[in-house]
Amino acid sequence: MFDDRKDPRRDESRRPHDPACPRELPDLDRRARAAHLDAPPGAGRLDDVLAGRAAPGVHQDLDKISLRHRYVLCPIRAQLKRYLNVAQPPERATSVAQLKEAAASCQACDLWANATQTVFGEGAEHARLMLVGEQPGDQEDLQGKPFVGPAGQLLERALDEALIDRRRVYVTNAVKHFRWTRRGKRRLHEKPNAGQVRACRPWLEAEIEVVKPRLIVLLGATAAQAVMGPAFRVSKQHGEVLPSPLGIAVVATVHPSSILRATDDESRAAAMSSFIADLRVAAKHL
Repeated sequence: MFDDRKDPRRDESRRPHDPACPRELPDLDRRARAAHLDAPPGAGRLDDVLAGRAAPGVHQDLDKISLRHRYVLCPIRAQLKRYLNVAQPPERATSVAQLKEAAASCQACDLWANATQTVFGEGAEHARLMLVGEQPGDQEDLQGKPFVGPAGQLLERALDEALIDRRRVYVTNAVKHFRWTRRGKRRLHEKPNAGQVRACRPWLEAEIEVVKPRLIVLLGATAAQAVMGPAFRVSKQHGEVLPSPLGIAVVATVHPSSILRATDDESRAAAMSSFIADLRVAAKHL
């Protein structure tokens, strides 16, 4: 067995830059495989972690991992933190209320620091249809409810046109905190990055597990790629009922905010018509 007490790399003078990280780590693959044999409980396989396949609930504090495991992990510390710092929903949650209470204190990514509050999903507890957007906007961040701003108002009109009752739908976002940048007195939306989406994914998975929808409508590229993977293109695959890695059918469509950004009335009307058509596809599948 490996004895880190006898390892010459413990000499602090050899690694003044970071006492946890050796500058040289020969035969990393062999050591990684050896470390996996007695890795800390719950740790994912190193190759699975790097490929993004580690269990979404795993959240290891690298500073608390044993010296032996730090020898293996430190050369890729930044990348590992991207994959391992993810939300930890309560196990065996039975209601959205339980999840919402736990998510209120989530700090799995950095967005909590500048957001007013966590904006969790809401709607029918066991809805047949779930709508997933990107992230809360300015009004959602202030009110603590999803889709209550201009995009939410447009969504309600589109749902009405598609004969979908919003009161019977569960609405949420792939990311639960508002990412924004200051422009004068305004807070302008900024797209969440891949690490922030990944960190928040366990909340979405937990919501799906509790609500158990029959179909999920993915609103926009961020939500679609959070579920279907980075290669998915809404522009090419919208309005189709598709299988998903979650085991639940999905329909992808645009985010309502993109319709609001249309530059003229004609293009806005065309985008709205296409959006409603996609929602009608979802309604027929229920």
